[in-house]
Amino acid sequence: MAAIDLNGAAHVVQLALTPIFLLTGVASLLNVFSTRLGRVADRVAGLRHDPGMHRVQLRRLRLRSRFLDAAVLLASLAGGLTCAAALTLFVGALRNAAAATLLFWLFGGAVVCSTLALLAFSGETIISGRTVREQTEDGGAGS
Repeated sequence: MAAIDLNGAAHVVQLALTPIFLLTGVASLLNVFSTRLGRVADRVAGLRHDPGMHRVQLRRLRLRSRFLDAAVLLASLAGGLTCAAALTLFVGALRNAAAATLLFWLFGGAVVCSTLALLAFSGETIISGRTVREQTEDGGAGS
């Protein structure tokens, strides 16, 4: 096994740290997604105790929770792929063409999953906004 010089080792560490910035972003997204999911759960709990049961709102909340589930799953997958990409870089296997291809697919998969998670979150946010607007309109009509 050839000795690794200090500059080569430092370069591998620098390359391995690059995906970790994406991982930090993914972790922040997961925090947002879980907070939103908690709000949906709280809203469902509040509506369950209401005698009217607000079936339309409950259906909308169910749909929001599905979007959030997809966002959490995709962001988690993106995080896992990013960790795998960082590990591939860290072991210095980039000199091998197969490892470079693996890195491309792992990091590319992480970016695609992050993008899809953001799209799912956008869908949930749109539904949430529509629900708030409908509740505002309904509240104004009864006054």
